[in-house]
Amino acid sequence: MINSSYVSYFALAAYFDTGLFKYLYFLLIMSLYVFIVCANLLLIVVICMNRSLHEPMYLFLCSLFVNELYGSTGLFPFLLVQILSDIHAVSAPFCFLQMFCVYTYGGVEFTNLAVISYDRYLAICYPLQYHVHMTSSKVVVLIAVTWSLPFFAVFVTTLLSVSLQLCGNIINIVYCDNYSIIKLACYETRVNDVYELVAASLIVCVPVSIIFYTYIKILKVCFSGSKQTRQKAVSTCTPHLASLINFFFGSFFEILQSRFDMSSVPNVLRILLSLYFLTCQPIFNPVMYGLNMSKIRIMCQSLLEHILSGPQHVQNTHCV
Repeated sequence: MINSSYVSYFALAAYFDTGLFKYLYFLLIMSLYVFIVCANLLLIVVICMNRSLHEPMYLFLCSLFVNELYGSTGLFPFLLVQILSDIHAVSAPFCFLQMFCVYTYGGVEFTNLAVISYDRYLAICYPLQYHVHMTSSKVVVLIAVTWSLPFFAVFVTTLLSVSLQLCGNIINIVYCDNYSIIKLACYETRVNDVYELVAASLIVCVPVSIIFYTYIKILKVCFSGSKQTRQKAVSTCTPHLASLINFFFGSFFEILQSRFDMSSVPNVLRILLSLYFLTCQPIFNPVMYGLNMSKIRIMCQSLLEHILSGPQHVQNTHCV
């Protein structure tokens, strides 16, 4: 029996030798990460710098983009190191830190998407009372709850996992996750299982219930309302619905690969499924919102044109 205090590292068994292809994979992952950072940072800067975008919907989107940066930073640098490494191992403290980042990212994503659903519900169902219900102080409270609730819930989860006595240190996945560590426990993990069920209900089931409720109300208004109301609902809800569907699929893949025996599935496919919600969502959201929301798209184009024309403008001024 190996006591948890003597487990100084975890071995990641899902990695396999790719030979010289590891440099190609490194470049691909690096390119994805650079794109995620640049795209999300661009939208964050655009929203923060333009007063016309200091509205509840755009502030909630800014919170969403910050979370995409947070989640991808908890994964991509680690993946880049592991791809080039010959020994796929991670220290126990860093493993628990990464687990905390991944789970808080997922929790914040769910609650943030629920808050955006609530905001769209008020804007479409109660347009005349929208600014009465969605005040600046309420926006601050909603964003604070969006981040604090998942962080507290996952912090307790991490503490419970750290206190476990482990009988092994091999994780069959490419990054650290809580369920893989719990499976290494030497004894019954009923406390962990019960708390995970409660925490999942709080940071997943409650937001999902809010999302379903708000969209049922929005659909009712769309079917009974005017053509203008339907057009407004479609234009503002399409990016959000696409983001929801994408994240639900990613979360489903993550639950599927972590809870069930996937040994019959090819290793590469298992890795792709486990990484889907941590890689596709940070790429998908800035592209979807940046292209579909006219205010953001126009501001982004203006900022990029200003950046690209900056050196030339300075040179022309100097010549004059």
